[in-house]
Amino acid sequence: MATMENVIVLVNRIQRACTVLGDHGGDGAAASLPALWEALPSVAVVGGQSSGKSSVLESIVGRDFLPRGSGIVTRRPLVLQLHKTEVGEQEYAEFLHAPRRRFTDFALVRMEIEDETDRLTGRSKQISPVPIHLSIYSPNVVNLTLIDLPGLTKVATEGQPESIAQDIENMVRLYVEKPNCIILAISPANQDIATSDAIKLARDVDPSGERTFGVLTKLDLMDKGTDALDVLEGRAYKLQHPWVGIVNRSQADINRNVDMIIAREKEQEFFHSSPEYAHLASRMGSEYLAKLLSQQLEAVIRARIPSITSLINKTIDELESEMDHLGRPIGSDAGAQLYLVLELCRAFDKIFKEHLDGGRPGGDRIYWVFDNQLPAALRKLPFDRHLSLPNVKRIVSQADGYQPHLIAPEQGYRRLIESGLSYFRGPAEASVDAVHNVLKELVRKSIGETEVCFLVHFNSNLPLKNFVSYVFTVVILFH
Repeated sequence: MATMENVIVLVNRIQRACTVLGDHGGDGAAASLPALWEALPSVAVVGGQSSGKSSVLESIVGRDFLPRGSGIVTRRPLVLQLHKTEVGEQEYAEFLHAPRRRFTDFALVRMEIEDETDRLTGRSKQISPVPIHLSIYSPNVVNLTLIDLPGLTKVATEGQPESIAQDIENMVRLYVEKPNCIILAISPANQDIATSDAIKLARDVDPSGERTFGVLTKLDLMDKGTDALDVLEGRAYKLQHPWVGIVNRSQADINRNVDMIIAREKEQEFFHSSPEYAHLASRMGSEYLAKLLSQQLEAVIRARIPSITSLINKTIDELESEMDHLGRPIGSDAGAQLYLVLELCRAFDKIFKEHLDGGRPGGDRIYWVFDNQLPAALRKLPFDRHLSLPNVKRIVSQADGYQPHLIAPEQGYRRLIESGLSYFRGPAEASVDAVHNVLKELVRKSIGETEVCFLVHFNSNLPLKNFVSYVFTVVILFH
């Protein structure tokens, strides 16, 4: 169990990273890469306006922290990540957009949610699909991630566009249509379940009810003589998972700031003391709902671990491939540019050596010059005439004249050797020119291949091209 709780925490961290990178599940998965968010299990809270959705979340957390009011209060998805801490540790909250600030006053959490919503939508009643990430650390919660979505509505009120109802439904559908999404459908007990907006939407995207958890709120506000047993026992609308009844704080309790822990105790007292619901009391209430959702989230994560791992590995491979295609970022400081110069020189040196060492046309052509071209040219030299006896006598006599020699005519031999060496100049220079042409061609090829490695990803980067051209000019001079 501890291991699975750690996995839930890891999934929370991945979701936070996804949001930072712009993948938050509410954009229709328009990104070119696969949306990792879609593979991550989550619990989406869906309900109509005034269905008690906010009260359910606050009961699960045990804190009063969500904005309240009439009309559309939730105008951005709220990704609520609960982290269970050790007993006795102080409760606090953190926002992803303000990671260095800890909120211990949950009234300030409510104000921050309102301010962060207004930052994107203004003070109008517009909505935005970009989520707010809120993490709450408390010993009174279970490890769980909930996504609070805007309440479904039917009619636009003053200040709202006429399309607001459809806009909200489209946003909610983007989350709940995903196969890894657990749907927490909130319906008030004092309304006919057949008219529930949450159940209607859940039935559209999850006809079998496998991903849907039904929650019935406001059981204490039903008319006297009526009850919700048909719904809670699955006769009115059957789901794969049992319905859970919730008794939220009354408006009077909210006005008196009744402690949430006391409210949970009163909720349990209601179910145990009620003759209609006493036999269901063990699986009713916000505490039971939180544990049930945590267990279900663990089960879904356990089942999805292989696909999540596969998608992460696939995404990493695609990103690395794209990075290879784009190339490294070009630094502006002297150290980064020097590193680039050295990398260019190393790459050029490696490719140039590959051409010389064989396996590619280069070294073998140079070898052919010295092994075939030069010997063939030397064999054609007129040494038989140059070293003939008459020619040797003529050169010796011209150099030394008639004088006695102890050993040999030194000046004559020197002149004979020098005139013989002059015959080698032509073939030697031709061989040097041939090798030089081969080397120049290899340098051009090596530079071209090195440029491809470094510049094919920066076709429009003219300063970089000029810089690299300068580097290769230096390389050629040194070679």
